[in-house]
Amino acid sequence: MIGLRTLRAVAMTAATLGGLSGALVGLLNEQGRRARLAIGVLEHLWPAPDGVYLDDGGDPLRLAVLGDSMAVGVGVTHPSQMPGVLLARALAEEAARPVRLSTYAVSGSTTRDLVRQVEAAVLDEPQVALIIIGANDVTSRLGVRESASLLGEQVRKLRAIGCGVVVGTCPDLGTVRPIPQPLRMVGHQYSVRLAAAQTAEVSRSGGVPVSLGNLLAPEFTARHVDMFSSDRFHPSAVGYEAAAGVLLAPLCQVAGLWPGWAGSSSPVRSAAALAVRTSRVPAWLQRRHA
Repeated sequence: MIGLRTLRAVAMTAATLGGLSGALVGLLNEQGRRARLAIGVLEHLWPAPDGVYLDDGGDPLRLAVLGDSMAVGVGVTHPSQMPGVLLARALAEEAARPVRLSTYAVSGSTTRDLVRQVEAAVLDEPQVALIIIGANDVTSRLGVRESASLLGEQVRKLRAIGCGVVVGTCPDLGTVRPIPQPLRMVGHQYSVRLAAAQTAEVSRSGGVPVSLGNLLAPEFTARHVDMFSSDRFHPSAVGYEAAAGVLLAPLCQVAGLWPGWAGSSSPVRSAAALAVRTSRVPAWLQRRHA
């Protein structure tokens, strides 16, 4: 899971970079302690449901999922709701061929931990990779420059074996209500800075960045009861469905399933892509972004 024990590190980083007073640093640290107490404990932590989806005996498209708890799908109440499963099934329908899902993501990972995940993934030669990473970098005080640089290196390793790469950038920690103000604003600011650096580095490295914060934060803020799981920190099944909805189109793009289609340089929901072509995208996605 995201490093709840180190939420106070966000406050300390803010003090270092922003010259905050000792009283405000103390306030932020106390808010971090209260947030850790307010955030609940999840009852279900499911193992990764790896395997072949829509298996018809044909050669499957190999999909690798890497990153942290959001890539794993911590917070769902059934394995079928995990983002890897949603996207594997959707890709299989779109490609009209089986998809083999392999999950390397580990809850609690920072971008430093991503190095080992990529080393394991490249041995299996995936054709498409999804990375979601960044939230733990914020809470563990991993520098923005180092984090983005490490991410770029891992994207280049995957691209070197011919794997198409989509990166869901750092989500907006400012949407997590158990984190009180002004600590929540500090988390928001660091999330935005990291996501911007990730976007630039991923693009330079040949991957396709998807700004999860820009695309999902308004809905997570407006519908926080629906979008967050029972711990009030990780997404719910509804939240992961929304994330899958904005990640599917870029995954189809890098998998070569939509010839001639290219995503916009500015963040847009995948509905924009669905509107310009006839698609076999699953009904749940069409209904959501109709």
